[in-house]
Amino acid sequence: MNIEATRFSLSEFDLTKLLPKSPIIPPFVLGVDGLSRSGKTTFVSKLEHFFKSSGYCTVIYHLDDYVEPRNRRYNTGHQEWMEYYFLQWDLEKVKKELLEQKSDADVIVIEGVFLQRSEWRQAFDQVVYLDCAQEVRFQRESTATQQNVKKFEERYWKAERFYLEQVRPVEKADYVIET
Repeated sequence: MNIEATRFSLSEFDLTKLLPKSPIIPPFVLGVDGLSRSGKTTFVSKLEHFFKSSGYCTVIYHLDDYVEPRNRRYNTGHQEWMEYYFLQWDLEKVKKELLEQKSDADVIVIEGVFLQRSEWRQAFDQVVYLDCAQEVRFQRESTATQQNVKKFEERYWKAERFYLEQVRPVEKADYVIET
């Protein structure tokens, strides 16, 4: 955990900084955190290629593969932002199946939003936070999705503000990359 993580632009970031220090005790678990549409999946695909070409057996997991069924995360009686932040994923299942699992891989990369929440942060050897302005991320949404601004205001952006203010991921990340 780094109180003052070094900031980098995506173009100037040297991926070798993320290589596990030898000798590693597998698996080395790297988290790629960032808010919606910050570029996590694109960054992770580059990382996967880089790690594999560096000789590391690498496994990639996407937190979005662990989203709860719609009926467990919508219309629950809670505020929309709380449903998104607290009910989007089965927290214990993610912890047990993803973060506490044993693997033969040298490197495990887990990407997703809100990765540095208290339930999960200790599972990572290192965390990269992709920092991207809300306006830029919103422009990356499809035109049809952008039409429902109310959903962003009530569900996504409130949850993101909560995460940024309460968890303070920029301060806790080992590296902050501006995308």
